Amino acid sequence: MPTAHTSEMGPLQTLFDETIANEQRIEPRDWMPDGYRRSLIRQIAQHAHSEIIGMQPEGNWLTRAPSLRRKAILMAKVQDEAGHGLYLYSAAETLGADRGDLTVQLIEGKQKYSSIFNYPTLTYADVGTIGWLVDGAAICNQVPLCRSSFGPYARAMIRVCKEESFHQRQGYELLMTMMRGTDEQRAMVQESVNRWWWPALMMFGPPDDESPNTEQSMKWGIKRHTNDELRQRFVDMSVPQAEALGVTFPDPELKWCPRREAHDFGEPDWAEFMAVLKGNGACNVERIANRRAAHEDGAWVREAATAFAAREKAAS
Repeated sequence: MPTAHTSEMGPLQTLFDETIANEQRIEPRDWMPDGYRRSLIRQIAQHAHSEIIGMQPEGNWLTRAPSLRRKAILMAKVQDEAGHGLYLYSAAETLGADRGDLTVQLIEGKQKYSSIFNYPTLTYADVGTIGWLVDGAAICNQVPLCRSSFGPYARAMIRVCKEESFHQRQGYELLMTMMRGTDEQRAMVQESVNRWWWPALMMFGPPDDESPNTEQSMKWGIKRHTNDELRQRFVDMSVPQAEALGVTFPDPELKWCPRREAHDFGEPDWAEFMAVLKGNGACNVERIANRRAAHEDGAWVREAATAFAAREKAAS
């Protein structure tokens, strides 16, 4: 990043503000406020961590998929999530972050990942429900990020969103297939939806009046919608899909409101949300332990790659 003397900060800040106001992109070599850079690193790192940790719940079913076709589909999806993490870590690196440092911060509990991945996948129906609801919530959250004010993040999200949309369709297709099956399979789908509905609503973050970063992130154009706006959009999108699938959501307050032309719905258990964020979810310890083990087991690969790159550079 180009440095600037204090006397130059006024014009640089003005140029930055004008770029944001004109809906143009900030690029890595452009001057940006320290707060903007920190906010982006925090958000992009959390997003990248979520993609990598998110490989674990579904990866749990790779060896137990009911057919070779379902195994191939699931394996391709898990590989996609790894790719999404790499795109995002690369975007964070354009801001001066180091992906190794970010990984260490995750393992040490200094950075977060999405709370949704601290819930267990108890049945194979969960693979479909994650695709439908969890990836569906991710799409609602991430499509607006394709217009984020930071260029590398926005461009990474274009490909991520295309693949997430495919994942959502895969999950929905799996659930639809199960709903055409036996009574036991239909019951399995409904039970899975009951468990994942509320955690999916929590994916968008706390209510707007309790979200410390939303207001400033929207002023900077990093985010385009508030948590509650995105949550409402997700509910309105999901209800007709559930009706077509033949399942219901476990919310007695869920109903159409003609006045608002949107669905009313109940309040998620925010005490549970905060407990999971603080590390007290069903799978928090397991998820980080697995990530730590993978990081430690891969040390020799990173060392070998670094040595090879140094040798190639010396030889050129």
